[in-house]
Amino acid sequence: MADKQAGNLLIIGGNEDKKGECLILRKFVAMAGGRQARIAVITTATEQPRVVGDEYRTLFLELGAEAVAVLYISNRAAANDPNQAAELESATGIFFTGGDQLRLTSILGGSRADVAIRRAYERGTVIAGTSAGASVMSDTMIVDGDSSDTPKKSTVSMAHGMGLLEDVVIDQHFAQRGRINRLLAAVAQNPYVLGIGIDEDTALAVARDGACEVIGSQTVTIVDGKGIVHSNISESKRNDPLALTNIIMHVLPAGFGYDLKRRVPYMGRS
Repeated sequence: MADKQAGNLLIIGGNEDKKGECLILRKFVAMAGGRQARIAVITTATEQPRVVGDEYRTLFLELGAEAVAVLYISNRAAANDPNQAAELESATGIFFTGGDQLRLTSILGGSRADVAIRRAYERGTVIAGTSAGASVMSDTMIVDGDSSDTPKKSTVSMAHGMGLLEDVVIDQHFAQRGRINRLLAAVAQNPYVLGIGIDEDTALAVARDGACEVIGSQTVTIVDGKGIVHSNISESKRNDPLALTNIIMHVLPAGFGYDLKRRVPYMGRS
């Protein structure tokens, strides 16, 4: 997979390395054009936009980006500011910070900024997001859920995401917060949707053709429920344990990839 290809996404599980080799953030800068990269950082999800924005601006400049603009879009008025939209239109890379994914969708959804992001994506601008910024990439996103219990209907709460990546649902901080039950519950509700769990300091680079590459120090977990033979999701009560048979699961570290269209993993580049 080439470093730069129309429609690339970089989906980060959160808590990516910012002090060592910075492999994931370095990959984002490279995908966005390296020394020609013009990056827009969207801090909408976080409650500390100045601190978080300044941190990423410094990091991306140190990693060789040509320019970094931090967009403090904290309400609907700012999301409809034509100046903010213009910054997004001119960016070669757009980065969503972590925080609360519902802030991203509720503040950006349908705004000028939202339209600018989608136009940029269609032109080939690289879109990256960490933690909450990863969850919003899909058309359906996990917004809440208990990580300490067996899979149940009540395990997970979902909402519409930004829809940049179709037919998947993404969970982040995956192994570190024990979120396999949330992903299983999400897939049980619609087995056609592929579940993707991304560990901390790990990312999945997704190209327009569906080829994916795992980057970072931990793993990406893929839950494929398309072949489920039996599920009790429809008749079970909210707190009943789920029954699911014939689920396929892959655990993929760096050096592995996954083909979203064919739903098959591979080692190295496809």
